[in-house]
Amino acid sequence: MARKNKSAARRLLKGLFALPLAIASGWIVYSKFFVDHDVPLKDAIVAQRVVYTAKTAVNLNYYVNKRGNGRPLVLIHSINAAASAYEMGPLFTQYQDQRPVYALDLPGYGFSDRPNRVYSPQYFAESILDFLETQVKEPADVVALSLSCEFVARAALAEPELFNSLALISPTGFTQKDQGRSQRAASTYKSQQIYKTLSNPLWGQALYDLIVTRPSLSFFLKKSFVGEITSGMIGYAYSTSHQTGAKNVPLYFVSGALFTPDIRTRFYEKIIAPTLVIYDRDGFSRFDTLPILLQNNANWSQARIVPSLGLPQFERLQATAVALDTFWANN
Repeated sequence: MARKNKSAARRLLKGLFALPLAIASGWIVYSKFFVDHDVPLKDAIVAQRVVYTAKTAVNLNYYVNKRGNGRPLVLIHSINAAASAYEMGPLFTQYQDQRPVYALDLPGYGFSDRPNRVYSPQYFAESILDFLETQVKEPADVVALSLSCEFVARAALAEPELFNSLALISPTGFTQKDQGRSQRAASTYKSQQIYKTLSNPLWGQALYDLIVTRPSLSFFLKKSFVGEITSGMIGYAYSTSHQTGAKNVPLYFVSGALFTPDIRTRFYEKIIAPTLVIYDRDGFSRFDTLPILLQNNANWSQARIVPSLGLPQFERLQATAVALDTFWANN
C-alpha cells in the first residue's frame, strides 16, 4: 500500500511540474504563430511627422509643429514596454500654436527604427543630442518623462549649450537604496545576466508578448492614473508594442540595464541649466532623495501636481501647464 501511495505521489509531482511547462510551451507556440507583430500603427500625434537618419545610422521619427514663435519645446517620452510619443501628446497639443513643438520617438519605439542591438543610457543620450543638433538646431526647453529624464540629464551635461531648461516629469533616480521595490539600476553584471535570460531566442519574444497583452497593459497603466485610463491609450500601447523589433528595448529596460547607478550625484546634481521636477506619487518610482538634490543644486525647483500618479499631463494638464509656464517665465 505504501509503495502504491509513493508511486501515486511521484505521478502527481510529475504532473504538477509538467503543467507549467506545457502552458509555457503552448504560449511560445502561440506567440510565434498567432500573435500579430505587424499591427497597423497610426500617428501618435496629429501633426507633421518627419523621419531622418541619425548619426547612429538608425531612422528616428518625430512630430513637429512650427506654427508658433519663440523658443523650441522638445518632448521626450518615457521608456517602458509600450512607450511612444503618444505619452507626450497632451503637452504637444497644449503648446503647438504657442511655440515650435517637437515630440521624438526614441530608438526602439513608435515609428523610429527598432534594431536588435545593444542599448544603453549613453546610446539614448547620444540619440537625443543628435536630434537636438540636427533637427532642432537651437537651444530648447526640454521636457522628459520618467526614465528618459536620466538620458536627458546625461545629454545636458555633455552639451549644455543645447538646453535652455529641463522639465522632468516623474523622474527616476531618487529612490533610496533600501527601497528595492521601485525601478532602479541593477549592477552591470546582474543586468547582463537578467537580459541574457530574458532575451533567450526560445522564449524572449513570447515573454514580451505576455507583458504586452491588453490585460497586462491595462494593469500597468492603471498604476499611473488616479481615475480612468485615458481613452485610446491602451489601444495605442498595444499597437506600438506589436511591431517588428518592439521587444528589443523593453527587455533591456526590464533587466535594469537602462538605469544609471547614482544618477542623482553623478548627473542630476551637476546640471547647470534651470531644471524643474514635476511629480506627486508614482506607482513605479519614489522621490526620497529629491529634497537633497534641491538643497545641493540651486538651479533645481519642484512643482507637485496633486493628485497624480506619474502622468499628470493626462489627468492634470492645466495644472501641469501652469507649472511649466511659471517655470519658463522665470528662465
